[in-house]
Amino acid sequence: MDIKVIVATHKKYRMPSDNCYMPLHVGKQGKVDLGYLGDDSGDSISEKNGHYCELTGLYWAWKNLKSDYIGLVHYRRYLANRWRKLMFWKGDPFYAVLTKNEIEKLLKKTDIILPAKRHYFIESLYSHYSHTHYEEHLIITRNILEQTNPAYLEAYDRIMKKRSGHMFNMFIMSRKKCNEYCSWLFPILEELEKQVDFNQYDAFQRRMFGRVSELLLNVWIEQKQYNYQCVPVVNIEKSNLNKRIPAFLKAKFLNKKYSGSF
Repeated sequence: MDIKVIVATHKKYRMPSDNCYMPLHVGKQGKVDLGYLGDDSGDSISEKNGHYCELTGLYWAWKNLKSDYIGLVHYRRYLANRWRKLMFWKGDPFYAVLTKNEIEKLLKKTDIILPAKRHYFIESLYSHYSHTHYEEHLIITRNILEQTNPAYLEAYDRIMKKRSGHMFNMFIMSRKKCNEYCSWLFPILEELEKQVDFNQYDAFQRRMFGRVSELLLNVWIEQKQYNYQCVPVVNIEKSNLNKRIPAFLKAKFLNKKYSGSF
């Protein structure tokens, strides 16, 4: 199988050794060259990276890669082998990253590889987004769907009520399905961009399109009913739970929006 999994990065960083992983400098336009292929060649939206996050890399892959299968992961976060993840504490977290051989075996059995769901327990996906970001983004997104993709409204409403979802904009799927997904996703985001004054937000909250798209991937999967298989996520760097948990609780109970990643 011809598989390319782009590794979205904005800095020089260690990368997986397997050649199916392709480092991609997202938001490269106007930045110092890291020595990686950038998302500013060919058909691109590199200049939108401050708002679209890793999606400028996805857009570039969609428009410019010819691989049979396309995936998206992050330089500090990968799709992982379950058993090796359990053992990586003995050494290197990169040891847990899915290999090309493992990806091929999974894709022979399923349409899409997704990260295991993240559970919020005391929050729905809608309320969590509303507390940590801004509810108007979801209201406007629903209005856009109602006008442009009404068949997706029921799926959207079901997903917003769930307490777990596939997050991080990570997946591996066929080029055909990636084209189908991106052809649906990016027009929605472009319309959202027209209707939201994102310049009113700080730099962290201006990255809203990358966050709304996390939820929209779930909506698309829900509507299309494609087969998928979940695998764990391995974080190359440890999450700061001492910051994440208090921030989560402050957002829910004190309406204090997130101001950074953890």
